[in-house]
Amino acid sequence: MSRQSSQDFQPVSGLDLPRFAGVPTFMRLPHLTIEHERVAEVDIGLIGVPWDAGTTNRPGPRHGPRQLRDYSTMIRSTNPFNRISPFEIANCADLGDVAVNPADVQDTMNRITEFYLGVLEKNIVPVTAGGDHLVSLPVLRALAKDGPVGMIHMDAHTDLFHSYFGGSLYTHGTPFRRAIEEGLLDPRRVIQIGIRGTMYDDEDITFGQREGVTIVTVDELFARGIDDVMAEAQTVVGSSPTYCSFDIDFIDPAYAPGTGTPEIGGPTSYQAQQAVRGLEGINLIGADLVEVSPPFDPGGGTAWLGVSIMFELMCILASRIDARRVRD
Repeated sequence: MSRQSSQDFQPVSGLDLPRFAGVPTFMRLPHLTIEHERVAEVDIGLIGVPWDAGTTNRPGPRHGPRQLRDYSTMIRSTNPFNRISPFEIANCADLGDVAVNPADVQDTMNRITEFYLGVLEKNIVPVTAGGDHLVSLPVLRALAKDGPVGMIHMDAHTDLFHSYFGGSLYTHGTPFRRAIEEGLLDPRRVIQIGIRGTMYDDEDITFGQREGVTIVTVDELFARGIDDVMAEAQTVVGSSPTYCSFDIDFIDPAYAPGTGTPEIGGPTSYQAQQAVRGLEGINLIGADLVEVSPPFDPGGGTAWLGVSIMFELMCILASRIDARRVRD
């Protein structure tokens, strides 16, 4: 049976305070630091990682968390598809931003990992707003501290490249290559969905297939249909702990132009919602939404789409938390 979350962790309603008023937090939820005395009551923590030092072409995702917070004030309480009200069944809070070091890649990755280890110590499930896709690597270093996890990865790119310019190992195109090499991901329990775009070569795909990663191109996604591919995703990751990483460029740039590496021929915003809803029942231990770049999103539509996907992910996570609570 579902429990109600504490009233202290409810978002501010637009019926009580206009959505354009007040200090913006994710989903208009309370803001708590990781040191706050009540943070142990939080089930789902929303975290910003304002950092894009891994970007290789068009920078800007470092400004993503701030814009995502602003547009998230439009989120209401209930999902119209599955009628899940995540704030009613889980205590949710904005845990602020990681204090990144914009001048040092390794120091920032260490800072991110330490922050997430503190979050996990409190038994909080993290939902991350990036930042570029390199932020997923230090997050996984925390989440996989006890052993490799599975991953459902929605993206136009594999992010399995070896390096950039011959020797740069840490970019937004390499995080999951490093995660496999470091034993953070079990490649046989990783599925990548929506892969497309022109290529330098096929080195990333060859590596992934050799390691056992399931790679679903966008052509295959459209030929088979979203339901069929998400059913395969459920089979690939099984019942073991699984992470979801969602790059906004999974979605066609007609719907999400505000990103650094857009690729045409992608899913619509509705199809992206369908894909995330296909995660229902998976043993999710966290999720991220990355690569929203406000400088390329003057109208804010990409940020609005991004926080809408974050809400869909929160609904899946809240449902999972509620199911565990019932079982226990």
